[in-house]
Amino acid sequence: MKKIGLLGGTFDPPHMGHLIIAEYVRDTLELDEIWFIPTYEPPHKQASAISVSHRQHMLELATADHEHFKMNTIELERMGKSYTMDTVSTLVEQYPSYEFYFLIGADMVAYLPKWYQIEELVKLVKFVGVKRSGYTLETAFPVQIIDVPAIDISSTFIRERAAAGKSIRYLVPKDVYSFIKEHGLYE
Repeated sequence: MKKIGLLGGTFDPPHMGHLIIAEYVRDTLELDEIWFIPTYEPPHKQASAISVSHRQHMLELATADHEHFKMNTIELERMGKSYTMDTVSTLVEQYPSYEFYFLIGADMVAYLPKWYQIEELVKLVKFVGVKRSGYTLETAFPVQIIDVPAIDISSTFIRERAAAGKSIRYLVPKDVYSFIKEHGLYE
């Protein structure tokens, strides 16, 4: 049975924190792969100002050199708002012999009671929570906590720095940095 970690998000842009979290969880839980799932339009956030194709391409660049990192475009293909329940139930149907682990930050652990069909979702996937500064990892739902080095980087922080004309070098992978600069994103 393959063990697959799922890491969803807008990846606007994908950054070193995403990759470090994915690698630590993959290594700790001995997962076969981490599937990065870019969302078309998240139900809990404002739509991205950057095109879906730019976000998808940046994620391809960010994960290209890791044999265990894959991108799954299920939510991009669905278009519109995507709920985790819809995505996970489709993946479980498509890959019935796989075991899925859904990676979430501490900010999302606190938000779990508000997730769409959370009671059914916890029956389909194992939640893995990673620490994030300023948040606790307490919840009534089954969440396996993984200790990951504190990486206090967010896509919002990166966008704000870029918009202010400050460097984002070393916050994002080298190829993502080049793509952002080449296309004048977030300025």
